[in-house]
Amino acid sequence: MNAFNRIVLLIIALLLLVVPVLLLLVAFDIIAPDLVNQYTGYRSGLSALGNLSAAAFSTGARILIAVVGALLALIALLLLLRELTFGRRVARSTVMDDTPGRETIITASAVKTLAEGAAREAGAESPSASLTSDDRAYLVSCRVRVPPSGNYAELAARTRENIRRVLRDQGVPLKDVEVTVQGPAS
Repeated sequence: MNAFNRIVLLIIALLLLVVPVLLLLVAFDIIAPDLVNQYTGYRSGLSALGNLSAAAFSTGARILIAVVGALLALIALLLLLRELTFGRRVARSTVMDDTPGRETIITASAVKTLAEGAAREAGAESPSASLTSDDRAYLVSCRVRVPPSGNYAELAARTRENIRRVLRDQGVPLKDVEVTVQGPAS
């Protein structure tokens, strides 16, 4: 997604978040309607809709409007959080081969599944992989548990090499593999 599309989505998400919050604050008399009208002119919009006012609605209608506003605010918040990436950035898909006629793309979820499968193949239990992408190459972080009779260091090294081998055999652009042992499996 290019920068223009991201900016437009951020603006829409912010508007979807601000408008319902203001309407909720006015509906429950937390903010004076005159104050909101002074900055937004929402009353002219309401009069254009047929001279509706907050007093014209029953209590049940106000609650319904509040619930719909809260749902819109939640959707806007989810859109906003999806667009603002905190911490590590992960590409949704990566081009593995861009030769004309042989274009191949792999998704991040497929890379994660491959890494977790490679960790299980190496003898790790309960693997959980997370990805970071940097310039089309993935940094794979895998948390594993060791079987009760297993050697921590040996399993971590074997898991790291197996994940690296499997991903390279599949042609996945790979930056590095980190394996963290969380303890023995229960």
